Amino acid sequence: MSKKRVLSGIQPSGRLHVGNFVGALRNWVRLQDKYECYYFIADWHALTSQYADTSQLKEYVKDVLINCLAAGLDPEKCTIFAQSRVLEHSELHVLLSMITPLGWLERIPSYKEKQAEVKNKDLNTYGFLGYPLLQSADILIYKANHVPVGVDQMPHLEITREICRRFNNFYGEVFPEPEGLLTEFPKVVGTDGRKMSKTYENCIYLSDSPKEVEHKIRTMTTDPQRIKRTDKGDPELSPVFQLHKVFSSKEEQDEAAEGCRTAGIGCIDCKKVLIKNLFTVLEPIWEQREKLLKKPDVLEDIIASGSEKAGKTASVTMKEVRKAIGVDGFSQ
Repeated sequence: MSKKRVLSGIQPSGRLHVGNFVGALRNWVRLQDKYECYYFIADWHALTSQYADTSQLKEYVKDVLINCLAAGLDPEKCTIFAQSRVLEHSELHVLLSMITPLGWLERIPSYKEKQAEVKNKDLNTYGFLGYPLLQSADILIYKANHVPVGVDQMPHLEITREICRRFNNFYGEVFPEPEGLLTEFPKVVGTDGRKMSKTYENCIYLSDSPKEVEHKIRTMTTDPQRIKRTDKGDPELSPVFQLHKVFSSKEEQDEAAEGCRTAGIGCIDCKKVLIKNLFTVLEPIWEQREKLLKKPDVLEDIIASGSEKAGKTASVTMKEVRKAIGVDGFSQ
C-alpha cells in the first residue's frame, strides 16, 4: 500500500531559530519515515510581506535548506524543494483565484491581525490578502492527504478544504480533501519571554555560535520577584523555565521549579542547566551545518533534484486540472 502524502513548507523570511526547529523541523524528520513527504521552502510566500527588500532572500533560502538537512531531513526519504522553482504553483493559484469568493479571504483572522501588528510595512496588497489561496495551491497541487498543524492552526487549513470542495463541485473530483495532521507544537519563548519571533528580535538562531547562544541565555530575564539570590520566586514567571519545559528532562524541570520557589538555586545555576541541554540539541546541528556550508554544489544539487521531482508531480496534477476546467486545448 502506498504511503499517504504529507505537505508542509517554511518561509525564508529570515534565519531559522530553535522555535522553528521545535515547531516544524523536528516533526518533519519524524514524519519522513512514515509518509511520502513534500517539504518546500516558501520563497514566494516570503514576498507577501518582504517584497520591498529581497536582497537577503537567496541567503535565507540557503539557510533554510542547510538547517533542514542539518536537522535530519534526508533527500532520499523526502522531497525538499523551492516553491518558486515549480511554476505550477502559480498557475493553480491563478485558477483557484477565479472561483474563490473575496469574502473567504477577508474573513481569515490572521489577515487583519497581522495588518494591525506589523506597522512598518504596507500589507495592503493582493499578495498578502491572497496568501491563503497560494497556500491552498501549494497543498492541492500535490494532492496532499495530510498537512501538519497545531489545533490553533486548523482554521487556516479549513479554507483550503473549502476551496477544494468548491473546485470539485464545479469541475469533478480532482483533489482529495486534505486533513490536518494534528501535532503538538510546544510553545518556545524568546529571550524576552514573548513567543520566539524574528519580528521581536528575541531569537536563538540555529546559526548562532555556541558563545552567542550562551550569552543570550545568560542575559535572559528571569522571575522579576527574584531580585536577590535569597529571594523566592515563581518559575512560571520565568522565561528561562519556559525553555526548560522544552529542552530539559522532567527531573531537571522539577529541580529548577523547586529551587526557584525555595531560593535553593540561583538564576545563574538554573541557566547553566538550560545551556547544557540546549547545546545537546544544537551541537549535532552545528556540526552538520559546518559540513554543509563547505558544499554549495551539493546544496544546489539537492534543491534542484527535489524541485524537479516536485515539478513532475505538480505537472501531472495540472494536466488533470486543465482538462477538468476545459483549458487544455481543442483535442478531446
